[in-house]
Amino acid sequence: MKKKILVVDDEPSISMLIEFNLKLAGYEVRCVGDGEAVFDMLKPFRPDLIVLDLMLPKMDGLQVCRELRKLNNAVPIVMLTALQDVTDKIAGLDNGADDYMTKPFSPQELISRIQAIFRRLQSLPGQTETTGFDIGRLTVRPEQREVMVDGKDIELTPKEFELLVFLCKHKGKVLSRQQLLHGVWDYHFLGDTRIVDVHISHLRDKIEKNARMPEYIMTVRNVGYKLLGPSVDASSYA
Repeated sequence: MKKKILVVDDEPSISMLIEFNLKLAGYEVRCVGDGEAVFDMLKPFRPDLIVLDLMLPKMDGLQVCRELRKLNNAVPIVMLTALQDVTDKIAGLDNGADDYMTKPFSPQELISRIQAIFRRLQSLPGQTETTGFDIGRLTVRPEQREVMVDGKDIELTPKEFELLVFLCKHKGKVLSRQQLLHGVWDYHFLGDTRIVDVHISHLRDKIEKNARMPEYIMTVRNVGYKLLGPSVDASSYA
């Protein structure tokens, strides 16, 4: 059965380009031109993934993401925008988007990103090899999607959660930004490593007592990051 993709963009030329290439790649595609129309298509079309422009009439892409997640709708979202600032990318990811592409973009790259998301979803059931991680004050339960510090629930965005689980699975190992992009976002090409840095910063704000003096997520200068237990001497890390 073909995967169904809903394309949401108010520029007909872009919608047609995306639709043409996605159909060539074997997907079933529907297109709408505003944010509110997404919710009209959820039941009749039941998309497996949404390609969502940020700047839309009636309801913008961030609002659409937030509303879908409030409804506990976990449909994967690839957000498109003409905005170049990394903070706009982070805003999209933090509001529930699974990936983010800046216009102009290659249709083939978009297809590669979509395929990466579907691969990641297919691998999820077998990913968890443990019931959880208990590291000092930090408790992570992947199957329940729970994170606690000192027994108190911590709310993470989907990508923050995936990043923390990936770090826990590789506790004690230095991971480069490219390894994190590959492992969490499934980027096999040179992605924007600032996305990793911002997500690490957000994670520290939520799980560390003092984000400027982290106990868990250490920066390894000129390399990447490393998750340690709080008993480890962090004096050699920046």
